[in-house]
Amino acid sequence: MKRFHVHVAVNELTESVRFYTAVFGAEPSMLRADYAKWMLDDPRINFAISKRGHPAGINHLGFQVDGDVELHEMRTRLEGANASLIEQTAQDCCYAKSDKYWITDPQGIAWETFHTLGTIPVYGEDGDVPSTASACCIPLAQVTREDAKDTAPRCVPTRTDQAASGSCC
Repeated sequence: MKRFHVHVAVNELTESVRFYTAVFGAEPSMLRADYAKWMLDDPRINFAISKRGHPAGINHLGFQVDGDVELHEMRTRLEGANASLIEQTAQDCCYAKSDKYWITDPQGIAWETFHTLGTIPVYGEDGDVPSTASACCIPLAQVTREDAKDTAPRCVPTRTDQAASGSCC
């Protein structure tokens, strides 16, 4: 069964943890100095927040699946979205090791589909992101939306070979 995933970048973690704990009526299932996660059953969601150098707001959306079969079924769906798909295997990210796929929607929002293989003691960084950047483990590239009034750079998944050529956020 799939679990909807939302990751929000926040300005201040402690106040945000207090807020979301009250909203969800539950303590985080994982709490670190820069990250918190609620694995809720009602609604069925993996909701995460982090203070990792991204502007406050939606960091990415996605689906967490229970196994490899479901992950490969989701890959077929993602390929049908006609978006550039990036595959990552055994990726260290958000205090977990996961197999995952990334696409970007027409608005530039990153979508992650993943199967968690286990937990790890560190947040993790994507290998294609320069070490000076604080990424949320997504293959990032700095882009500017031409149709946006505000031309601030947006971080979105892109092909791995493009991500290695630039910095982000």
